[in-house]
Amino acid sequence: MRTNPADQPDQLDAPGPTGRPDELELRPLSARSVVLSLLLGAHPPELPVKELVRQVEAFGVGGSTARAALSRMVAAGDLRRTDTVHRLSDRLLERQRRQDDAVHPRTRAWDGDWEMLVITATGRGPAERADLRTRLTALRLAELREGVWLRPANLSRPLPADLAHVGERCTTRPDRPAAELAARLWPLAAWAAKGRALLAHTARVDGPADRFTAFAAVVRHLLADPVLPTDLLPADWPGTALRTAYADYRRELGTR
Repeated sequence: MRTNPADQPDQLDAPGPTGRPDELELRPLSARSVVLSLLLGAHPPELPVKELVRQVEAFGVGGSTARAALSRMVAAGDLRRTDTVHRLSDRLLERQRRQDDAVHPRTRAWDGDWEMLVITATGRGPAERADLRTRLTALRLAELREGVWLRPANLSRPLPADLAHVGERCTTRPDRPAAELAARLWPLAAWAAKGRALLAHTARVDGPADRFTAFAAVVRHLLADPVLPTDLLPADWPGTALRTAYADYRRELGTR
């Protein structure tokens, strides 16, 4: 995301979703999405074929449809099959790591420092720049201006070593009040409003397929949580409540 505090409106005033399904980005249930969600939530990320098909069938997906989806996913490189077990491919293990970090973020006490990455590499094509932007956003950094990314230094995670080839990492303390800067860098009010709408939706939907779809949207929303220090968050921030609701849902799935 490109954000320039000099010309952006105060994002705390942004309107939030009203709770309509289209605003909550509820995606249609498919055999592939169910298989991926089940394996992304499994540790280790593997299940016997019979058990995987049984669990997928619980969401209204027929056994033959599930087996066809598994075959396509193996051919596409999403899954690896060994004997009677399907496992996430190496490519999707990174996605599972990001999902785990979203559901159980690793934080540390914040002393007021911010981490900053200033992009110094030049001559990169559009695809390279887009890939870097996606990576930095996934690391919960936000762009102050083009090529300048930062966030409060409250996450217990190192930046990938290869980023040293494209930029300089610094520790800084901006003059702007921290809460004001955070509100300019991230759409906090909009994220919180959608999070509360998702919580309300998960509480009222019934049936395995509808609940599965709702909690898949919760996980996607948590991936966009900036995981800021509490002092920088608006009141009634729903991050913890969303994580608790998802943990309860995972336990619910485990009892089936």
